[in-house]
Amino acid sequence: MTKPERPVFVVGCPRSGTTMLQLMLHAHPRIAIPPENRFVMAAYDERHRFGDLNDPENRRALARWIVERKQTRFADLGLDGRAVIEEIVAGPPTLGSALGIVLRAYAARFGKPRWGDKRPGYFQRIPALRRMFPDAQIVHLVRDARDCVASLKEMAWYKLDVQHALATWMESIDAGERAARTLGPGAYHRMYYERLIADPQAELAALCAFLGEDFDPAMCEPEKVAAVAVPGRKTWHARTHGAVSTARSGTWRERLTPAELALCETVAADRLRAHGYEPDGAGRPPLPDYTRYLRVAAHRRLAARKREAKDLLRRRDEPSEVAARLTSATV
Repeated sequence: MTKPERPVFVVGCPRSGTTMLQLMLHAHPRIAIPPENRFVMAAYDERHRFGDLNDPENRRALARWIVERKQTRFADLGLDGRAVIEEIVAGPPTLGSALGIVLRAYAARFGKPRWGDKRPGYFQRIPALRRMFPDAQIVHLVRDARDCVASLKEMAWYKLDVQHALATWMESIDAGERAARTLGPGAYHRMYYERLIADPQAELAALCAFLGEDFDPAMCEPEKVAAVAVPGRKTWHARTHGAVSTARSGTWRERLTPAELALCETVAADRLRAHGYEPDGAGRPPLPDYTRYLRVAAHRRLAARKREAKDLLRRRDEPSEVAARLTSATV
């Protein structure tokens, strides 16, 4: 039986456990998922600047943009930049192919045939991901909104407020629902953080069945690959270097103020229940907090619609093909 080769993308609200899941997948003997990069969606959004990729010099310009710019985090992948540039130049003349070649090179670094990527915010761009990687499988990790919000507000790098954090969780849930409807069970798989940490073997076995892979017990010990797959500067991922634990699950009771908890449960009540999370009866939030949330959510929806409309317009005059030609299903 031929083994699958479809790329794997992990998405979810930030602080929902996606880095832990990245490591679990990376621990599989056939799959490699790199640290977060900043070139996949950035290259998609900037695709017009690279011109017709049928021209090798344009492919070289794209490759150098990926490899040589500090903003792309290419250095975190531990790859030979010159070799990657030449591989992109020699590769298929599509944007997805160029990006996939980088991710495939990362997998090859570990002697693994199957590649993919992880970035929580990809939940906002699933249609674009599927344009670039038509046979991609999307793995969506969901965590209790209250724990996500509590964790986000404690991150030094998170500069927004609780209203934005909650809106992000709501958007991730709605994006997952759309993906489930449009992609179907062969391309979209939802997991729950709380179930994953409570019974890693059962949840990862189900994930492997979705991916068409054999389960490997090494996946239950993600901490063993954290040193090579999580950049040391990301101190907020320190817990990934320890064994899988349920210790932080449900700690929102101590980490959210009563007003924050009331806001989460008022805004997200229906979605919480729909995904197995029972509201705690926190009551109604202060009116200023709730009205600010409504303004934030409306502004974010408008921004998302504008981004989608802009993308549709840009598709009309794309300089070259977007879809990758790296797997047997897309060649």
